[in-house]
Amino acid sequence: MTPAELTVAAQQGDAEAFAALMEMHQNRLYRIAYAYLHNEADALEAIQESTYRAFRKLKKLKEPTYFGTWLIRILLNYCADERKRKSRFSQITDIQESSSWDQPEDPDLAAAVSSLDRDCKQIIILSYFEGFPLTEVAEILGIPTGTVKSRLHRALGQLRDQLGTKGDT
Repeated sequence: MTPAELTVAAQQGDAEAFAALMEMHQNRLYRIAYAYLHNEADALEAIQESTYRAFRKLKKLKEPTYFGTWLIRILLNYCADERKRKSRFSQITDIQESSSWDQPEDPDLAAAVSSLDRDCKQIIILSYFEGFPLTEVAEILGIPTGTVKSRLHRALGQLRDQLGTKGDT
């Protein structure tokens, strides 16, 4: 079955189809959640909560072909809410965030990406580390493609400035 067919089946109450859809997306969801929350337990909780929310609201999804985009949007919203909640209780969140995000192998790149503002960081992660095309990044974030392009341009400029001429001889 195609993902769209699985989505339709899940919308009609097929729990196995929903489980198959979630299994298809689990690795990408984990990578995104971990990149935002910097903690395995928090990432797994985010996936669990996003799965629950998606299951609960699945019948409201109008276009089955966009299930993956819709699901990632749910995850991003949860992660943003969770980070806000945690920052209220901890003044150390920003320090930990900039030092623990280690998705890229290059520690300088990881530090540079971590220092970006939230909007630019989301676009860099979704576009470069997760491989989404800019049009899909725009759909996930619910903003126009032009806004994604301008934020990406700004983010790349900031990364260039921070990384300087590292590696040039």
